Amino acid sequence: MKASFRDYRLPGQVVSCRPPPAASAQLFLQSGAPNMVDPTPLVSSSAYWVDDLSPFIIRFGATSNWGIRWYGMAYLAGLAWGYWMLIRWAVAQRSPVMKQEIQDFVLYGGLGMIIGGRLGYCLLYGTHELLSNPLYLFKLWEGGMASHGGIIGLIIGTVLFARRSGKSPMVLLDIIAATGPMGIALGRIANFINGELWGRPSTVPWAVIFPNSVAPPPGLPQAEAHAWQIANAVPRHPSQLYAAFLEGFLLLLILMPIHARHRRPGLTGGLFCMLYAIARFIDEFFREPDVGQPGSPGHDAILGFMSKGQAFTIPFFIAGAIAVIWAWRRPARPDLYVAQAQSASQSGTSSSRPAHEAGGSGQD
Repeated sequence: MKASFRDYRLPGQVVSCRPPPAASAQLFLQSGAPNMVDPTPLVSSSAYWVDDLSPFIIRFGATSNWGIRWYGMAYLAGLAWGYWMLIRWAVAQRSPVMKQEIQDFVLYGGLGMIIGGRLGYCLLYGTHELLSNPLYLFKLWEGGMASHGGIIGLIIGTVLFARRSGKSPMVLLDIIAATGPMGIALGRIANFINGELWGRPSTVPWAVIFPNSVAPPPGLPQAEAHAWQIANAVPRHPSQLYAAFLEGFLLLLILMPIHARHRRPGLTGGLFCMLYAIARFIDEFFREPDVGQPGSPGHDAILGFMSKGQAFTIPFFIAGAIAVIWAWRRPARPDLYVAQAQSASQSGTSSSRPAHEAGGSGQD
């Protein structure tokens, strides 16, 4: 079939959206646009940037699906950030993880995060594909990672390392909670580069055209199909960037100073769960739910207003609140925040002091 479409634009070029076809207009209204009889003025009066960036940093072959992707690099950059902070804290005697243990700690946490993220996505959002083809679990090149699953996997990996090394798991989880938001922020930016997890239709001046948000008619050549997508996609919230700020950079700015000033195991981790749940709940209002999930076109939202992602934040918030209350009611334990060798030397120098003085105030 022959379809009408605009000339092909270069990646990132600004285009003026023409009035969408009937199907796109209907999707526009169902996905949260204002209740208007004719949405044409909303999409034809302004120019919007096209998110047509390549997901590859380096691609091995013009048509190959193999290469170094921004998403994978975001994971590595997040782990590198955590590694660097652990080294700094070890040198400053602010971490129970000694320099020679950092590599193992990052390995346990990184593997837990990747395995948990993939399992979480397949179980929560890709159940049908997993049941029809169990090998779908290993198709990492097709994408699909769930942040909730990644966090749970990270917790499990950290607890396993704590048991192996004889350290307090709550203190190690505090370290992960303080440094982890950087990885979340970088991952959301990679989502934006990939043109995935796009937001709901919008007409704000900073709205973005995500070509992959609309499926082209079957039978078109690849270049023509892509041009058709650009011409017919409606502008949407860049919700990935909202999430990068709310779930990532903002949490990092809040948690890093708090973590530096307390010595109560579990406090940073509990605050992370609470703040992440609030941030995720807010930015989900701007994100388009995955096809077939509650809140997506043709599917009722949970309780009439919640997506599945928002529903999953509720137990996160409750768990975080319990952890904060538990940590605040217990005495500070500064001895657990230094390496064992350092802790032993400090306990030797303070053994002549009363126990309540040797414990310190938990401030630095």
